[in-house]
Amino acid sequence: MPTFHYIALDQNGQETTGDLEAATEADAMNQIRQSGLYLTNIAAEGQGQAAAIKKRAKTSTKTKGKSVKVGANAKVKSKSLMIFTRQLATLIDSGLPLLRGLTVLGRQEPNLVMKGTINTLADNVQTGSTFSESLQQYPRIFNKLYINMVKAGELGGVLELVLNRLAEYQEKAQKLKNKIVAAMVYPMIVMFIAAGIMVFLMMVIVPRFESIFQDMLGSKDKLPPLTKFVIGFSRGMMDNIVYLIAFVIAVFVGWRVLASNAGGRRWIDRTKLKLPLFGDVQRKTAISRFTRTLGTLVTSGVPILQALNITRDTAGNTIVSDAINKVHDAVKEGESMVAPLESSGVFPPMVISMVDVGEETGQLPEMLLKIADVYEDEVDNSVSALTSMLEPLMIVVLAVVVGTIVMALFLPLIDVIKNLSGGSGG
Repeated sequence: MPTFHYIALDQNGQETTGDLEAATEADAMNQIRQSGLYLTNIAAEGQGQAAAIKKRAKTSTKTKGKSVKVGANAKVKSKSLMIFTRQLATLIDSGLPLLRGLTVLGRQEPNLVMKGTINTLADNVQTGSTFSESLQQYPRIFNKLYINMVKAGELGGVLELVLNRLAEYQEKAQKLKNKIVAAMVYPMIVMFIAAGIMVFLMMVIVPRFESIFQDMLGSKDKLPPLTKFVIGFSRGMMDNIVYLIAFVIAVFVGWRVLASNAGGRRWIDRTKLKLPLFGDVQRKTAISRFTRTLGTLVTSGVPILQALNITRDTAGNTIVSDAINKVHDAVKEGESMVAPLESSGVFPPMVISMVDVGEETGQLPEMLLKIADVYEDEVDNSVSALTSMLEPLMIVVLAVVVGTIVMALFLPLIDVIKNLSGGSGG
């Protein structure tokens, strides 16, 4: 039978780690619960998560008893928030009261900022504040979506269910973000390497060969056209290096200014959706985020108008935000979501049809989540296809750039060798 490693909490909230043999993960979880422990993490031997469990347990021991004062502007990584949400949902789902769950997580949290945040939340809950009211103290950690879902869970008496949905939402959002980053990182790295190699060859290698050719041939007129072009390009770079650096800085500053302006941000976001290759991924990502966020909020009991406002603020693209704003106005007037979605030009016919069916059947939240699942798979497929296409393309581009420079430098040497061979033969 496989061995499972786990992290659990005893009746006093003290963290304990261990391992046990069980036929399945479900059997292992049952054994742990029957022993009076509250399970927070489990993984089978050999899985990457098993090593992470051991590492987290060691880190928790080191940071035990330490904490920091956390201000309203405190911020933590999305992964830390995701782990906290999942663990709190697990503890409450296991029957632990909210205050006890927060106290337990505060003791074992390795991130000092998150630890201080959790401890403050526990203190506020203990003094009579609601959990959602306490979360509002840290707007940079807990966004409107998080706070409103927790508030809806408290009002409906289903906080553990809402926390589970939040954890699932965060996990899927993180997974989607990782896929997009993976798609963008590869071409950026290759482009950076190609630019670095080109600058090195042009600024260091080509000038040295230019002086060699000058000594060997005496005149640039005897050089092949390709060599003349490369040497001219190199000299132009060296003579105008200050202007080139200034141009790069100006482009960077101009981009930041454009992005900070409402009109400029709208133009950038519209361009992103129309980009060749990457635009399709951007569009599918925006659709997935919109449907996942709205579906999760409405399913958790947040009123539709409030859910649309939150979704608009977390859309990540102003074009999509404008479309959601029109949807909000239409719903406010008692109209259907279909017309404003269709007029935006962002959402494809399949999405509009599924939303229409969801409204007619009264199953809009479930339909939105289905659309999100479909488009997350679409993003996955698009990213895989994009990466497969970009890999050979970038390698060819890099090979052409470097190959052209190398060829330009060796053509005169070949001519010299031929002349020498001809002279020796004569």
